[in-house]
Amino acid sequence: MKTVRLSDTLTMDRIIHGHWRLLDWKMTKEELLRFIEEVMDLGITTVDTADIYGGFSCEEAFGEALKLKKGLREKLTIVTKCGIVFPCDNRPQFKTHHYDNSRKHILTSVDRSLKNFRTDYLDLLLIHRPSPFMDPAEVSEAFRELYQSGKVRNFGVSNYKPSQFELLSSYVEYPLVTNQVEISPLKLDVFQDGTMDSIMTRGLYPMAWSPLAGGELFTGKTERAINVRNMLLAIGEKHNEDRIDTLAYAFLLSHPGKILPILGSGKIERIKNAVDALDIRFSAEDWLSVYKASIGESLP
Repeated sequence: MKTVRLSDTLTMDRIIHGHWRLLDWKMTKEELLRFIEEVMDLGITTVDTADIYGGFSCEEAFGEALKLKKGLREKLTIVTKCGIVFPCDNRPQFKTHHYDNSRKHILTSVDRSLKNFRTDYLDLLLIHRPSPFMDPAEVSEAFRELYQSGKVRNFGVSNYKPSQFELLSSYVEYPLVTNQVEISPLKLDVFQDGTMDSIMTRGLYPMAWSPLAGGELFTGKTERAINVRNMLLAIGEKHNEDRIDTLAYAFLLSHPGKILPILGSGKIERIKNAVDALDIRFSAEDWLSVYKASIGESLP
């Protein structure tokens, strides 16, 4: 598996396995363990999750599987997020959906995640979403405590615009190592709003959530979705490839910014499709052909 180095203590796979839909896979902890090992056999050892996934249940389910095999956690790079809260069965104390980036909430969330994973450290912690009410000095204080205690080795953010990234970066002692954002052949905002420029200027690599546009690449009936799908297939003919997901991943992986797509499938065949994308390289002409099909405009 190809990798990228985000810091002196963090190397991540070019393809990341996401656990947003983990509970939808309907696996026992034994089945989940076997699946994790199958994914690892394909070279993917970086896992992305968040405290809120599955109504605050996915982390614990993952931890139950990890517990079954001693030493497995040390072979994985675990990324999780915090900062979003909403009322649900597991969090009845929350009254409304809101963001909490306070020192107390960040510290409490990390302690809970460590307990869920049966570990004493996180490889990477992300603030899940930017809050208009965020106090960057308070976030920095929480990061400092977590780093100095050894509970978190690296920090980053998710869904941040360039100005928001710049604000938090100016306060934290430990560099933000990534920004996890939505990128797919049907979601290219990061290339138009300065987000990708900002990330590349800092020499960072973005994690890409929903790289298949939530399945719209397969089933979308809009003119735009059809045009993008047809363009991917046309380019795929050059590579003897007709799997839409493989081509979509190849589109992201081919970008010079070394995008790290997060695939959230519980089917090993889908994981293999993503890994196969590493062998396909889009030329600038082909990449921009997909880009034009997506934005519905010619280049200037």
